[in-house]
Amino acid sequence: MPSITPISETNRPSQPDDGTRQLLHWGGSMVGTGVVAGVLLVTMLGGYSRLGASTNSGWFALIVALMCVPFGLMLLALGFAKWLRNRRLRPKA
Repeated sequence: MPSITPISETNRPSQPDDGTRQLLHWGGSMVGTGVVAGVLLVTMLGGYSRLGASTNSGWFALIVALMCVPFGLMLLALGFAKWLRNRRLRPKA
């Protein structure tokens, strides 16, 4: 019967990839996209009033901004919480 050898410590990654970097990366990208859409809405796409955007492209920018900013902030908050947890669980050496 063949013996099963355990995975040695040298073959194991030092930190498992739990998705923290991806959450931070994509959350920052989404917030940045939403902020750019909002800035474009105010500066180049006709602005907005109490009734909404002034142009069709302004409406599109408003929709993108209102979608990306909250969802991106949620991803950033989750990524930051996971980063803090990983930092707390890291072995002190």
